[in-house]
Amino acid sequence: MPLSSAEGKSWTKGRVDALAAESGPLVVLDVGPGVGTYAKLPAGPSISRLIGLEIYEPYVHTYRLNDYYDEIVVGDAREIDLPVCDVVILGDVAEHMTEADALDLWERSAAAARRAVYLSIPIVHYPQGEIEGNEHEHHVVDDWDHDKVRAAFTGIGEFWTGTEVGVYERRTG
Repeated sequence: MPLSSAEGKSWTKGRVDALAAESGPLVVLDVGPGVGTYAKLPAGPSISRLIGLEIYEPYVHTYRLNDYYDEIVVGDAREIDLPVCDVVILGDVAEHMTEADALDLWERSAAAARRAVYLSIPIVHYPQGEIEGNEHEHHVVDDWDHDKVRAAFTGIGEFWTGTEVGVYERRTG
């Protein structure tokens, strides 16, 4: 099942809530929603529109993503133009691609986001293969750690680390 660790999700939600408190409800792009983890967090008035970008179309139906998101875009985040939004959440997706592709997605996310980008990524050795017939679930880079993330991804300000996952914020506006 395309689940991720619960670590850091409440930190991300708190940061998004704080941004919304500064400027009003936000348009959020959730890249790689899987089962809809971020959409299922209590949003309250912080999010005015929630867009999911999912690479694997069967997840849209299996996990009823249309029930949780205002819009679902099916496509590969490495290849499509990201919609302009306030916040981009890269929730446990960067490890599913090469480092070069992850860094390119990080930069393109920063260009698309008016307020911030959040990167949630395993910071321990975390191998994973295909799940439910989805070859995109394979962890291409399975050995990120906190220091490697901080060195590779530019513009990180605030961050939170747990025992398995780190969450990193890049303010864009």
